[in-house]
Amino acid sequence: MKKNIPILLLALSLLFSCKKATQEEEQKKEEATTKIAPIDKNATKETVSLYQNLFKLREKGYMFGHQDDLAYGVNWKYEEGRSDVKDVTGDYPAIYGWDIGRIEDNAEKNLDGVPFNKMREFIKQVYDRGGVNTISWHVNNPFTDGDSWDNTPGTVAAILPGGEQHEKYKGWLNNASNFFLSLKGSDDKLVPILYRPYHEFTGDWFWWCKNTTSPEQFKQLWEFTITYFEEKGVHNLIYIYNTSSANVNSKADFMEYYPGDTWADMVSYDIYQGGESAEKTEKFITDTKKLTAIIDEVAQEHNKLSAIAETGFEQIPYEKWWTETLAQSIGNHKISFVLVWRNHGWNEWMNPPKMHYYAPYDGHPSVPDFKDFYNLDNTLFQSNVTKFNLYNTAKP
Repeated sequence: MKKNIPILLLALSLLFSCKKATQEEEQKKEEATTKIAPIDKNATKETVSLYQNLFKLREKGYMFGHQDDLAYGVNWKYEEGRSDVKDVTGDYPAIYGWDIGRIEDNAEKNLDGVPFNKMREFIKQVYDRGGVNTISWHVNNPFTDGDSWDNTPGTVAAILPGGEQHEKYKGWLNNASNFFLSLKGSDDKLVPILYRPYHEFTGDWFWWCKNTTSPEQFKQLWEFTITYFEEKGVHNLIYIYNTSSANVNSKADFMEYYPGDTWADMVSYDIYQGGESAEKTEKFITDTKKLTAIIDEVAQEHNKLSAIAETGFEQIPYEKWWTETLAQSIGNHKISFVLVWRNHGWNEWMNPPKMHYYAPYDGHPSVPDFKDFYNLDNTLFQSNVTKFNLYNTAKP
């Protein structure tokens, strides 16, 4: 027995050393995270906490999100507490998408018909239960008074400082500022928002897209917008640089319009599957893998978060799309979230009219696979993130 004592002591010593090394490594990670902060130096405490905690959370998986999830779904609208995702899984999404298009007009409803007063209440509910809100803005064309899709050349130049519509655009930014400052939780604190201005700019369909806007103009518009919001006292935004999948074939393409590390908190892209053929599915998988690898690399190099800010397959005609297409395309990349587009239901305004939805609803053929997706170790829904206390300094 005495002969074994030195061996036992050596083993205990090695065990203690390993444990100490692990603790030191965890402490270093913790210290590194607490040094991370949003680009807004005056960001609210809750906004800073959310940003820091999202870095920790991505080590556990990525949040699943859904646009307009609480507002309506397939065959229902404004039913208190309802969600198509919750109907299917018994759980809400972790992140909820909203759009403030038409706030520039002081309209009662946004471009998708959601009353802004209801949107405020939904955003409050999400915050109160510990979920995350993200906002885009399909802003009208301030040069022509057309909509976002009026991509008349010269619009960005017209709204930059010195441009003929600069003052008009500042008025629109005032409306957005007032809305952001009206978003408060039950604790009366401002709700932090993941905000993605001028999204999908690598496409050619919006007035701020690269076919009508130079990198220099885009960066100037980006910097002016953020500076203006901060001057108006808006300090609850986390800013997302958001390309589309169009015209992005390399990291250089992705970074061409990047305003710099002091002007962006997160990098992301939008991508949709555009058809049912095997070729379309393969293209979606290939493009998603490529772009997710790019944003993951950029995020690691620039110490930023990353996300797939919009995606989906309209009507989800492939029953195994969730696990065999989406999840496999993301793989083990450490992104913050993936968000699918809205469940409008029957849309008579489309040409031709059709069902328009991107998340499964009760009875949809993809429900069993979506439940498998829900049960994956690295997909996070509301019940997963609530316990992480994202808005305070508690460790996820």
